[in-house]
Amino acid sequence: MSQEAHASDDVNKAIEGELALMDPAVRSSRSEAVRLLDPEFVEVGASGRRYTYEHMLAWLPEHAGSQADGPRYVPSAITGIVLAPGLVQLRFETDFDGRRVRRTSLWRKRDEETGWRMYYHQGTPVPPGID
Repeated sequence: MSQEAHASDDVNKAIEGELALMDPAVRSSRSEAVRLLDPEFVEVGASGRRYTYEHMLAWLPEHAGSQADGPRYVPSAITGIVLAPGLVQLRFETDFDGRRVRRTSLWRKRDEETGWRMYYHQGTPVPPGID
């Protein structure tokens, strides 16, 4: 496999994981969240709060976007780049119930067994009228 094809595959795997974490069935399942979040995970949320791995595992099932019959995160313009072997950065926006947020996440792969996991995430609200 060429280096470009490998990089593209890595970005696609990270995007797959990102999209999975927006799925209410995944968000409400601790085992799925454990599979997709790195044990050293940290998030700086759109609210400005800092979340750790354990906090996120406890918080996700109860958070908006985790109920099958509730509002969902709608992603757009997802792009990614390989920063180093085993490290991918994704950038995108979400709309959640009319609230736009610009997001970035880092996905890392330590080994084949655990695969790609989200290592870091940050969301920044986009005020109305901003492009």
